[in-house]
Amino acid sequence: MSITEMAGYFAAFLVFLTFYMKTMVPLRVIGICSNCVFIIYGYLGGLYPVLILHFILLPLNGLRLREMLRLTREVRGATQGDLNMDWLKPFSSTRRVKSGDVLFRKGDAADIMFFVVSGRCRLAELGMDILSGQVVGELGLLAPDQSRTQTLECVEDGEVLQITYEQVKQLCYQNPRFGFYFLQLTTRRLFENITWLERELDRLRRPTSAVEGRTDSTRT
Repeated sequence: MSITEMAGYFAAFLVFLTFYMKTMVPLRVIGICSNCVFIIYGYLGGLYPVLILHFILLPLNGLRLREMLRLTREVRGATQGDLNMDWLKPFSSTRRVKSGDVLFRKGDAADIMFFVVSGRCRLAELGMDILSGQVVGELGLLAPDQSRTQTLECVEDGEVLQITYEQVKQLCYQNPRFGFYFLQLTTRRLFENITWLERELDRLRRPTSAVEGRTDSTRT
């Protein structure tokens, strides 16, 4: 068997391995190896269409591997307590918003979550401000009917990043660590909402307690 034939069989075996891989990082690594072997095979065998194809696929696989490794590093940092969402920028689209714009209303179908880059938004029913650097709209993915429970309106001009739930799901499937990160994010949001509601409930109870105290002293 010639070296050219051996290279061809080895390249074919690597292609089989890419279909066998279950996660994206090993798939891209094996894909890069198969590109290199196919380049050798195409050069030795004079198969120029194969050579050109894998010359193009090699940098593409390298780019996707770099993006996934960067995502993995960012998610690893997130699991250690950093919930900054800047790393989502390559997977999202930018949207300019103006004061008075409504990004979604209560009861709307939920299919997008937002990251506030600049400006200020507000959850109308709660009166809670969403500031720069915060995420909003992620809980709709976990809601049983995937509908909005609040209305989000812009109170200051700014810019938001938006990422669809389908993209979020794909990232979860491709990288389990991202799934853990998303779980952290939604859990943190739930606890923030609970804390905010407890403060509001306590604030509403105080005037009632004060009035009852004054009434008791008057009666005495």
